[in-house]
Amino acid sequence: MTIAVKSCLDVVFRLSDLALNDREYIQPQKLHRLLYLAQAYYAVAYDGRKLMPATFVTDSFGPVEPTVFHLFAYGRPHMIEPHPLSAQASHFLDSIWRRFGVLSADKLTAKVADHPPVALAMAKGINVEITFAEMVAFYTAEAATRKAGSRVDPLEQVVRPRVMRSQSGKPVSVVSWKPKTVPAPKKD
Repeated sequence: MTIAVKSCLDVVFRLSDLALNDREYIQPQKLHRLLYLAQAYYAVAYDGRKLMPATFVTDSFGPVEPTVFHLFAYGRPHMIEPHPLSAQASHFLDSIWRRFGVLSADKLTAKVADHPPVALAMAKGINVEITFAEMVAFYTAEAATRKAGSRVDPLEQVVRPRVMRSQSGKPVSVVSWKPKTVPAPKKD
């Protein structure tokens, strides 16, 4: 399975920088919830692909990425230089920040704690892994359910289309082309 970003640290740096651009200090709990949601929604948006190589486990409040938790325990490490992100990954993280960055750490924690992959893992205790497969299954089903009852694609509420300019200078929304897969005909 290919991943979009080589390290979850690069995602942390991007989200931290977006917060600083909005003159906000990103609290550790909020950062971990955003990482979790980014991984989950990326999988929905990009056919089950991982955004980053990350493992999420439960703590007393919700999902955390243990390596990031350990490394950032005393603030942002200054000896690590982030790798540049692809335009797709940057745009995706910008969308995650626009959608969820306005929420407080407490609201994000409450929101995520109600989601079955987190709730089921938390019911088992601390340091229980929230598997990627459970995340993909839940968030894909949630998006499909919401899409069925709405004219608006729920994924577009999280990941907004890029806006570019046409040859005449008018703004246009741009999304990646995703051809629909046609199931193979059944053989009798």
